[in-house]
Amino acid sequence: MKHYLVIQIARFGDLIQTKRLVKTLLSRQDGEVHLCIDSSLKRLAELVYPETILHPIAAHGTGLNGEQAIQTMLMDNRKAFAAMRNTGFDEVYNLNFSPLNFRLAALFAPETVRGYRWQNGQEIISTWSQMAMRWSRQRRIAVNLVDFWGLYCTDAIAPEQVNPEATPKGGGIGVVLAGRESRRSLPPKLLAQISAAMSKGNQNSRLLLLGSVSERRAGEELLRELPEPVAANTENLAGKTNWDALLEIVGSLDRVLTPDTGTMHLAAHLGTPVNAFFLSSAWCFETGPYGLGHTVYQAVTHCLPCLETQACTNSLECLDGFLQPQFIRFLLTGKAEHAPCGITAYHTEVDDFGITYEPFAGEDPDAQQRREFRRFLARHVGKSREDGHHDHAFARQLYRDKDWLAEDIPGIPSPVFD
Repeated sequence: MKHYLVIQIARFGDLIQTKRLVKTLLSRQDGEVHLCIDSSLKRLAELVYPETILHPIAAHGTGLNGEQAIQTMLMDNRKAFAAMRNTGFDEVYNLNFSPLNFRLAALFAPETVRGYRWQNGQEIISTWSQMAMRWSRQRRIAVNLVDFWGLYCTDAIAPEQVNPEATPKGGGIGVVLAGRESRRSLPPKLLAQISAAMSKGNQNSRLLLLGSVSERRAGEELLRELPEPVAANTENLAGKTNWDALLEIVGSLDRVLTPDTGTMHLAAHLGTPVNAFFLSSAWCFETGPYGLGHTVYQAVTHCLPCLETQACTNSLECLDGFLQPQFIRFLLTGKAEHAPCGITAYHTEVDDFGITYEPFAGEDPDAQQRREFRRFLARHVGKSREDGHHDHAFARQLYRDKDWLAEDIPGIPSPVFD
């Protein structure tokens, strides 16, 4: 029997977005799949990945910085590390670029580790991971994170097998109040207008406001902005749901209105339709909802996608399209002629490579280059033999001489050219 380990110690949304990789390993049916996660997500992982064996560790929240934080984590997690080291894993998928991940990699034989490994005292980054770092400089033609992680395996399951096709469940509309970065979220007044309009057009007009304790005040502000009849049928659940309750609620809804959040990915995991609003540093081609049946409204300006770590120098121009009066009309009708300037709307689709987003309103000037790029990557991972017009240009950008000389890593094929 084989033993597989996935190390995913990032946040809520990242854990859900590891699903294509985890389901691929489970589909092999030749061994056990283990999952190393931050201990705060243990219950969520139990609910989302019940077939896996969990190794929770303290990966965040030490209150310390730098090497001191790493040393504290290493000491606190000695028992968990010993259990993983002694399991004898055949394949280890180390997914996060962080000092702790590299230390974790040192527990295992270097030849078993994909992603970020430790070898002879050095931090080594796999070819596939290095390629992703190179293509991230062209974020407008990016690849969804679910597919990037899933395609560490050349036998990755088909994209349509990852999440169920989304269908309304009858329980009303969920409204996710905010994402981790405030400028990636719609302001409460606008979100109230959108929520009220959507509730009137839904068979069950109930609204449930979702978020953490820190968003409870934003929920109260949104409630004050709602028309009285709508507010009377709205419940502010921010800070009131544990993981079990959140899964039960999100899995019962007709639709979820949300920025780029972990709850958005949870809804996609459960097959609940998503209407996602992407702006600022949020770019749907990187982290949009995965699966069929979702809709994304992507702000498109000259400065997007930006970096969360840098201050906005354009007065949040990416919000302007959402603020235009016709946006709500467009949201309700779905007619391209009602789309405001600065917004491109997409429906989720799949191809041989993974999830993609097909525009039904607005302009997508990068669509052709993105298709060529996906075709190139599909050939690299063995998902397609179709030629592309720009293969050589992408090869020059993404490959380095050492990629051709390095020893092959299991699970990552060498570049393929006719």
